[in-house]
Amino acid sequence: MKYNDLVVEKNTRPSRKGRGISAGQGKTAGRGTKGQKARSGHRKMPAGFMGGQRAIMQAVPKLKGFKSFHAKAEVVYTDRLNDLKGKIDNFVLADKNLISSPYVKVKVISRGELTAKIDLETQFASKSAMVAIRAAGGSFKKVAILKKPAAKE
Repeated sequence: MKYNDLVVEKNTRPSRKGRGISAGQGKTAGRGTKGQKARSGHRKMPAGFMGGQRAIMQAVPKLKGFKSFHAKAEVVYTDRLNDLKGKIDNFVLADKNLISSPYVKVKVISRGELTAKIDLETQFASKSAMVAIRAAGGSFKKVAILKKPAAKE
């Protein structure tokens, strides 16, 4: 028997409020006298409700703009791919420090001239980048975003 294995049930019953003045929590049942919080259903007020005044969310000034939590794709330009050869995927781009991690979205955008014949496998590529890759004798294949491997315990 261990202390944390004990199954302990509480010894007290739940209090029955509003059952007469001799019950200890009778008459007003601990709600004070009158007012909105003394009435039934007062717990169903929305968050920020201030008793009929304008809500706290309406009173506080807001910041302009919009913050997107959507992760943006990291950009790789075609002229940076000239020193690479063969099959290029997120792992190769991460090894060459062109992207921060192999587990991010990557978009290849056309800039400069592409002379190397490469087989590119990334998430996105612009139309002009695809034309440049095919003109150099390579190919583009769209692949899904790689998932990070689960941490081993």
